[in-house]
Amino acid sequence: MTTTPDIWEPLEPALSVRQVLTLERVLAGEPEVVAGASHLDRPVRWVHVAEAADVGVMLSGGEMVLTTGVLLAGDEEKQAEYVRSLHRAEAAAVVLGLGRAFPTAPDVMRRAAERCGLPMVVLHRPFPFAELTEEVQSRLVRRKFAAVSLSEAVRTELTALITAGAPLQRLLDEVARHSACPVVVTNLAHRVLGTAGERPAVDDVLRDWERIARQAGGTEGDGWIRAELGGRGERWGRIVLCGYRGDTATGRLLADRAAESLVLHRMLGGGAACSWEEQSAQSLLTDLVSGIVPARQLLPRARAAGLPVNRRTFVPLVVRDGDTARLDRLLRLLGLPGLVAELADGATAVLLSLPRDQDAGALAAHFAARLRTESGRARTVVAAADPRVVWDDVPAGLREAQHVADAVAGSAAALDLPPVVRLRDVHLRGLIRLLRDDPHVQSFAERELDGLLRETDEDLLSVLRTYLATGRNKSRTAQLHHVSRPALYRRLEAIQVRLGVDLDDFEQAASVHIALLAHDAQQQ
Repeated sequence: MTTTPDIWEPLEPALSVRQVLTLERVLAGEPEVVAGASHLDRPVRWVHVAEAADVGVMLSGGEMVLTTGVLLAGDEEKQAEYVRSLHRAEAAAVVLGLGRAFPTAPDVMRRAAERCGLPMVVLHRPFPFAELTEEVQSRLVRRKFAAVSLSEAVRTELTALITAGAPLQRLLDEVARHSACPVVVTNLAHRVLGTAGERPAVDDVLRDWERIARQAGGTEGDGWIRAELGGRGERWGRIVLCGYRGDTATGRLLADRAAESLVLHRMLGGGAACSWEEQSAQSLLTDLVSGIVPARQLLPRARAAGLPVNRRTFVPLVVRDGDTARLDRLLRLLGLPGLVAELADGATAVLLSLPRDQDAGALAAHFAARLRTESGRARTVVAAADPRVVWDDVPAGLREAQHVADAVAGSAAALDLPPVVRLRDVHLRGLIRLLRDDPHVQSFAERELDGLLRETDEDLLSVLRTYLATGRNKSRTAQLHHVSRPALYRRLEAIQVRLGVDLDDFEQAASVHIALLAHDAQQQ
């Protein structure tokens, strides 16, 4: 029965030249580094015994070459060329067994190795090369098998998650668990679509993400390992393991398995890459609105998601029954930087990030006007909070905009509201919305409306709602309900009888109006 390595920790890096020299069998040969001491951390991919002067043509890179130099003795040019050919073939090191051919380290080979930066090691005691080859090869084979086993384990687990319908975040969390480092998914413009890993480590990576990503884009140094996302000849993103501490080859296997799974996840989900952008924005804005995570801690995520945050004016907006895709397209069309995300209860949040020299109010109004045109709904209302210039104030602004949107939900058609509704526009309705969960308010609403609620007469409730919302304008109410004035009078009379009130009395009408606002707020 075979076992896979502990998937909570990455595999140790491949054997380096330095590590090979510490093996017990090698120490028995009394190894001495005579050149290239600063390059001993090179990984050893294989061990190869070779005596031919043109050994380089037989190598593919990463080999530790063992030789007695028997074919090089007495020919300094061959000795120098031997070292140069190893350098050209990108060998990891050369190990020379001292003996009859070379009783001491040859100066020509030592100087050539130092110039090339190739580690050169001499063995002072006779040493069977077969033992060293067997020891290193067996270790390398075991490590390669362990890496492949880990790769297959990751593939199996990710496939199971996809089959079970797991969201993108769940897959990324699993990749981060296996790699033990931050994991980032981006589009081709380096905009972050998803992250996973320990939150402090992820925030460190995201703090200056675009610069870091572009700087590390062409290399895989310092554990930055990436795999492309795409299919049918088209790339649309990449996954990056940030600071992977294990063997680079194993890291590439993990990244490749993760990339395969993410592409499959997208294909089975039937969505486009932009849906991951929507998920990223939704996660960020939801966290901002909830206030569970301090705004300051969310700043790296906002910056990495492509939202400009330095010296900006932030405009929190909430649109009721808005289409997320349409809102996102409209932002792009108008050239307004921002994030769009669907919140709970059919609300869609829009966070604009504008240069401070622009008129935030005018741009919000222009956005609302274009939204009405694009959606074909003349009464579409955009709720807004006052602009914020400090990032830490954005969560309160989003909650305020959401409160305003909730306050006018379902009543915009009966109210004379501006296209962009703010807290000052909702007046009493906004206050009632805030107090809707208070038991005293609930009891008051039930008591005042009991005559209508007991028989659940929705037609009379609708007439009462319109009549009070229009300022007790009978003509306007009759027009909106498509009834004659005499018919409206009969309905108003029935309402007054059931409630036991006189709607011509301002105080009594105000009391009923407040109760109806509270009742409607409790139903939302």
